[in-house]
Amino acid sequence: MKLNRLDIPDVVVLAPQLFGDHRGFFMETFRADFFKEKIADMSFVQDNHSRSSQGILRGLHYQIENSQGKLVRVILGQVFDVAVDIRKSSPTFGRWIGQTLSAENRKMLWVPPGFAHGFYVLSPEAELVYKCTDYYAPQHERSIRWDDPQIGIRWPLIPGKPPVLSEKDENACMLDTAEVFS
Repeated sequence: MKLNRLDIPDVVVLAPQLFGDHRGFFMETFRADFFKEKIADMSFVQDNHSRSSQGILRGLHYQIENSQGKLVRVILGQVFDVAVDIRKSSPTFGRWIGQTLSAENRKMLWVPPGFAHGFYVLSPEAELVYKCTDYYAPQHERSIRWDDPQIGIRWPLIPGKPPVLSEKDENACMLDTAEVFS
């Protein structure tokens, strides 16, 4: 497994090694001992699977309590995946990292607890699977606007088409009024 620490060092891109031949391929997508040694000493308690169509933008989501770290990968299609540091005491507070994840490139993104997460679907459809370090707790779920100018995410939107948002994401707050981590 190859690791690439990004401009926000806590956010990591993982690239599994692929073994393939005329029959297909095999790759190891997660190994607890490797993850704990090289990335974070955390355990995963829940796996999620999400399917969306082109132009859908989900996020920026986080849980203010029961904060979730997420190990995200795409198994169908392509997305632009984003992590935003919302730890007030962090030197990278308010900064974002974006990565294109696809079934073809097989990259995974580690989004640590204390970050908001979102993605935009680039392909006709996309399916993501992600491991979480804590359980989903809807009473603690929060959203920050995907287009908050203070954060300034450069989403690769389809020209002339606004992203498709949920009502929750349409009504999300700006970073300067959001509950964030200390």
